[in-house]
Amino acid sequence: MRWLTAIPIYNEAKSVRDVLTQVREYAPEILVVDDGSTDGTAKLLDQEEGILRIAHPRNRGYGAALESAFDFARTHAYDVLVTMDCDGQHQPDRIPVLLEQVGGADIVSGSRYLRDFRTDTPAPSDRRYINATITRELNERYGLNITDAFCGFKAYRLNALRQFRVTETGWGMPLQVWVQAAKAGLKVTEIGVPRVYLDPSRAFGGVLNDPTERLAYYRTVIEAADQECEAQVGCCSELA
Repeated sequence: MRWLTAIPIYNEAKSVRDVLTQVREYAPEILVVDDGSTDGTAKLLDQEEGILRIAHPRNRGYGAALESAFDFARTHAYDVLVTMDCDGQHQPDRIPVLLEQVGGADIVSGSRYLRDFRTDTPAPSDRRYINATITRELNERYGLNITDAFCGFKAYRLNALRQFRVTETGWGMPLQVWVQAAKAGLKVTEIGVPRVYLDPSRAFGGVLNDPTERLAYYRTVIEAADQECEAQVGCCSELA
């Protein structure tokens, strides 16, 4: 099995080198998508040998960075794409656990709420509430039966990547993917991952710092994804 680990990065100069050091222990091929960093991240990446890189000339958003990783994996026909964040939340030693499950699923998704770990830290109350609300609404509407709609630590099989049409460039992109996955009938498995918040005060930016606005935005993404899947010929369930 040929697989790639992709890490979207935006202004992660404080953590990127430590994260890459840890990931190298578990991932033979690493793709970094630098989404227009302005804090010196690019210079640090210049010092890293043996990594693949995509550089966005300006910040386009979390969803855009992941779509660049999806496109790279599709173009180069990797069997599996693993995605993880660069802020220290995701434990690279869980990568083998994701890969163990990918043979029986199209998407293996990490969940911070599937089980408890000794190292768990409390989630900010607004984030936990919004996650629980959106997760419940996705489950009720699409029968996904997931426990964490927002965890970025995932493994995707190539056949799943080929069915996604990502147009949401912001933080809500994972919700568009969940809608498309459900419409396509993809098989989803969750694995437990530790819940780690190293910087609970970290902001989303702009109006999304307001939890009410953030929840409304996420619901808008879901509704738009649903309508797009119903309207576009050759999308989602048509590809299953």
